[in-house]
Amino acid sequence: MLLTITTTYSPATELGYLLHKHPDRCQSFALSFGQAHVFYPEANDDRCTVALLLDVDPVKLVRGRSKSLEQYVNDRPYVASSFMSVAIAQVFSTALNGRSKDKPELAQTPIPLVAKLSVLPCRGGEGFLRQLFEPLGYTVKATGHVLDETFPEWGESKYFTVELQNTVTVSDLLSHLYVLIPVLDDDKHYWVNDEEIDKLLRHGEGWLSQHPAKEQITRRYLKRQHRLTRQALAQLVEEDNPDPDSTEETHAEEEAAVEKPISLNQQRMNAVSEALKTSNARRVIDLGCGQGNLLKMLIKDSFFEQVTGVDVSYRSLEIAQERLDRLRLPRNQWERLQLIQSALTYQDKRFSGYDAATVIEVIEHLDLPRLVSFERVLFEFAKPKTVIVTTPNIEYNVKFENLPTGKLRHKDHRFEWTRSQFQAWANKITEKFGYTVKFQSIGEEDSAVGSPTQMALFSLNN
Repeated sequence: MLLTITTTYSPATELGYLLHKHPDRCQSFALSFGQAHVFYPEANDDRCTVALLLDVDPVKLVRGRSKSLEQYVNDRPYVASSFMSVAIAQVFSTALNGRSKDKPELAQTPIPLVAKLSVLPCRGGEGFLRQLFEPLGYTVKATGHVLDETFPEWGESKYFTVELQNTVTVSDLLSHLYVLIPVLDDDKHYWVNDEEIDKLLRHGEGWLSQHPAKEQITRRYLKRQHRLTRQALAQLVEEDNPDPDSTEETHAEEEAAVEKPISLNQQRMNAVSEALKTSNARRVIDLGCGQGNLLKMLIKDSFFEQVTGVDVSYRSLEIAQERLDRLRLPRNQWERLQLIQSALTYQDKRFSGYDAATVIEVIEHLDLPRLVSFERVLFEFAKPKTVIVTTPNIEYNVKFENLPTGKLRHKDHRFEWTRSQFQAWANKITEKFGYTVKFQSIGEEDSAVGSPTQMALFSLNN
């Protein structure tokens, strides 16, 4: 069975540092079920490919067990399965854990990667394959194989050659493969016990708890053992955040207190509403709507024909619904409103079909690797004609008297950008996804540090 990983990051040969395997050498590793070989079919500054070739010994698999023909004649030596996951964990252990002695910063940097599995069993078909990888931001290319070319009437097999393309860290790619390969195969070659829960949680950290198919992934990974599955799912919920809604409410109140003296929130809402009208956007989806501040404004304006709010927090959506209920609008106006619970870093078909998407004070809450996934969800998959993004201008923070020096406005902010950083990010979006962008200041503008909020208005190229 063969796995190749290719990058076009420049210089591409730094992939060798990340994997701790030198491009100029072919290395072999003894495993309990055979041997793994690592080599580089190509390695130059523009493009580098590493290959993990796994040679499974079918005799070793049945040594010491009662023998049967089925144990000797099966697909185990030829297809990606839990054997491949074990090989990844043993051969690429340092990279899997996100460490690099020589390139520690690069190990945490998303880079363009293409993983190709020569033969992957997909019990559940191509649809299930896409259901697992596309929410993680991958572009999936799958080529099916017939059962026997000599007898085409036998139909298609469960085997695919699969190519997965994404901009992620090497650690994330290996973690996704480690967990999802045996999930697709729906089998494991070893006994599954409580230790498997720890492996699943460790390698699923940062992505599994919010994956739309987490229950199916967990059940298959643990070989459908109900007790283990229940324990794992319970820990995934707890891991995600013991009380996320309460924490978010507290932090949001603190941020509002910082900005209240200049009525910044209302200025943001007014600027966004005006920009939507200027763009003639009548169907609007507010991604990360929180407790519904923008929804409340838009639903009262008959200009907007459809208003949808999306948030990962069920409690925030409850509060938004309560606030909207107090408006006592006519029934025909309520038909224009929809609330959806969903994570913004996973592809969701319900995000498509809108004139505009608003992303108000949201991106700074995302870890940078997840921001890359969100970019694809919004600009590549949902692809509205207009996108409005606002985010704090960190340069302005010195003007807030009640904000300690060096502190961000919200405890959950992963970053706050300067004006040049925000504009550089937005310009990269236009290059990657076919948009143009204009920038607008929100709030009183200071000649030295700019305005408190910065806004980007993206327009899809015709």
